Amino acid sequence: MSATGVQLDPYLAKAQNDNVTPSQKIEGTYPLPGAQTGMLTTRAQDGHLHSRAMTPAGREPFLAYRSQPTKSTSSSSPTTASPKFKELQNDSHANVSFFDTSTTNWASFSGIARVIDDRSVIKKYWSSCIGPYFGDLGDGIHKGDENDPRVAAIEVIPDEVRYWLATSGEISSGVQEVASRTQGTVAVTGELRTITKQEIQLVQGLGAKLT
Repeated sequence: MSATGVQLDPYLAKAQNDNVTPSQKIEGTYPLPGAQTGMLTTRAQDGHLHSRAMTPAGREPFLAYRSQPTKSTSSSSPTTASPKFKELQNDSHANVSFFDTSTTNWASFSGIARVIDDRSVIKKYWSSCIGPYFGDLGDGIHKGDENDPRVAAIEVIPDEVRYWLATSGEISSGVQEVASRTQGTVAVTGELRTITKQEIQLVQGLGAKLT
């Protein structure tokens, strides 16, 4: 709202929906598995933000390279943390975002990243489609499977979630856009919701799980 009382961002004002309970807000994130790719954003030591696609998408932990050889593929060669893990060591704040092109639903999870080396967790989320991203180095250790020491999991514990839920189909959206141009109004075809840290803690205390 400006000093004159005029809403300078009427789209946001109309789209934002705060008239739902914390539980309903969290339930609203469940259409998002339609997104096949998630973008993980971390901060480098120089302050730059770096994003990369992580697949398969979901609210489960991502599986990623924990370390990589520096000179050769020998199991005895020295290793270094991969870039994303170096950045998380420097600053554990991270963001994971999803976008479903079929519905235009999207979500942004901001919070603290936790690195998991527990093999039981990695095995739980491992699938055959992940192996090719790592490859078998032929040394009997780095085999590109759930036991590969290069593999670790990254889980982002959210402090805040913002997401968009489309409420109009393609035809309805088109009609609203035409009407907005002729009438000078704002076409809003969905709802923007924000889940705060306090709401996340409240719902998790009641037994629900967000990630």
